[in-house]
This record gives sequence, C-alpha cells and structure tokens, in this order.
Amino acid sequence: MEIDPEEVGSLYRTLAGAVVPRPVAWVSTRSPAGVDNLAPYSFFTVASVAPPVLLFAPVDGPDGLKDTPRNVRETEAFVVNVVTEPQSTAMNATSATLPAGESEFDHADVERAEATVVDAPRVADAPVAFECSLYDLLSVGSSTLVLGEVERVHVDDDVTTDGRLDVTKLDAVGRLAGNQYARTDGRFSMERPP
Repeated sequence: MEIDPEEVGSLYRTLAGAVVPRPVAWVSTRSPAGVDNLAPYSFFTVASVAPPVLLFAPVDGPDGLKDTPRNVRETEAFVVNVVTEPQSTAMNATSATLPAGESEFDHADVERAEATVVDAPRVADAPVAFECSLYDLLSVGSSTLVLGEVERVHVDDDVTTDGRLDVTKLDAVGRLAGNQYARTDGRFSMERPP
C-alpha cells in the first residue's frame, strides 16, 4: 500500500498509528486570570539537551490556539508531568473539552502542587515533572510547536537508584492510536556498538 497525502486529506491516523508508542506530556499551565489548566499531548519529545528543551505540538482548535498553548504564550510558563498507569484514568479525563474558565485539575480531581520556579501548577503525584519557561512557539501547519526550556525537575525518589532516575522504575504510559495506550514495563536491552 502507498499513500499519497494529497489524495487522503489527512494523514493523522497513519502518523498516530505508526509513530508509536509516543510518551504523554501531561501539560499544566495557569491562565493570566488564574485558572489552572491540565491537558495531555502525545506529540511530545526532547528537542535539545543543552540547553534542556522539551517540545509538544498541540493541534490547533477551530478558532486557533487551544487553552494550553495560549496560556504558555501569555504567561511563558508550563510544567510537563510524566504519566504512569495509576494516573491514566485522570489523564484521560483531562482530555475532555471544557470551557476556558473551568479547570481540568478540578474536573478530574487531580491534586496540584505549586511549581518552584515557574508560575504554573504541577501534578502533585507525578513521578517526574519538568518546570519549563517558554523557549519558542512555532506554527507548523495545523499545529503549534511549543518549546520549553527546563528550569527545574521534580523526581520522586521511588523512581531513582543511587540518586539517578532509573528507567526500570518509571513505568510511563505511551500513546498508540485511538483509545490504545502502552505500558513501558516490557523492556529489553541491547548493547550499543562502539
């Protein structure tokens, strides 16, 4: 099978179904009016190590920017919270479409904690949370690429070994396609060649 993007209208299902698993950035922001927002994004990755920059790419809404990228643009602050399976039901609940003045933290009964250096809340029980300041916003087709420089990291001691994050203890949730998710507990190792 070959697909010509010009003939199908949208490659969303093909891209989301083939680029798997994708980590979930559970992004928390605060609006200028003080409303705490929380939404999951699976178009998410590391953009740079030096400086440390994360990126996520929300698909724009019919009227332009959704709440999360708009809040980031206006406040220049956000937190990326890593999602594990015990949080997955709440994470899914925060994907509901709510009015701009309603908080997904409250809607999904998610406990918040204040960030240390940016003006945004974080998910209190997230095993890892990255406090970020706005690095750049880029319009890419029907999406807005949000890049944030990591200013502070919160890591739960339960996912560390000898003071370092231990990937074998961080069972993050990955997004597949549609309603499908993946666990990261089915790991295998390979030595990288010299």
